[in-house]
Amino acid sequence: MRSRPGPDLAHWSAVPLDTRRWFDRSQPQTLQIATFLLYFNGAFAVIDFLGQSGLEIGLARAVKGAVGLLVGLIVIGAHIGGPFLMANERKVGYYLSLVAAFSPFAIRLWVLSGFYSAFDRFTGGNLINFVFEAALVALLLHPQSRDHQRIWFH
Repeated sequence: MRSRPGPDLAHWSAVPLDTRRWFDRSQPQTLQIATFLLYFNGAFAVIDFLGQSGLEIGLARAVKGAVGLLVGLIVIGAHIGGPFLMANERKVGYYLSLVAAFSPFAIRLWVLSGFYSAFDRFTGGNLINFVFEAALVALLLHPQSRDHQRIWFH
């Protein structure tokens, strides 16, 4: 009777994480642009976190208290850690980037429930921000991005 093989952990140690690699020019344009937008959104998420009148994270921190604070820290970590790990060809980075990309929608639905119209909860009342948020989701879910991460990421 053969036992089921366990997880193959050898490939994790064979590919070290390069701490100097924050951007990968060999990735398709969809992932390159998504990486840039995630870093850019991460910088604004930190600013939003520090204030209490921001669009998503600051508002969540002000309205939801400690839970909003924890969610804000997770979102900031996803915005910075996701693209960094994607640049180092890690699947977990791609999934973390998806969490970061969908986080504005989820936070607005969570924080603004019951107070605003469905349109305002989904878009945040700012169509320009909504266009960039939707573009980031589209870039990450584009078939070229999904195929690249499925084939090349560890």
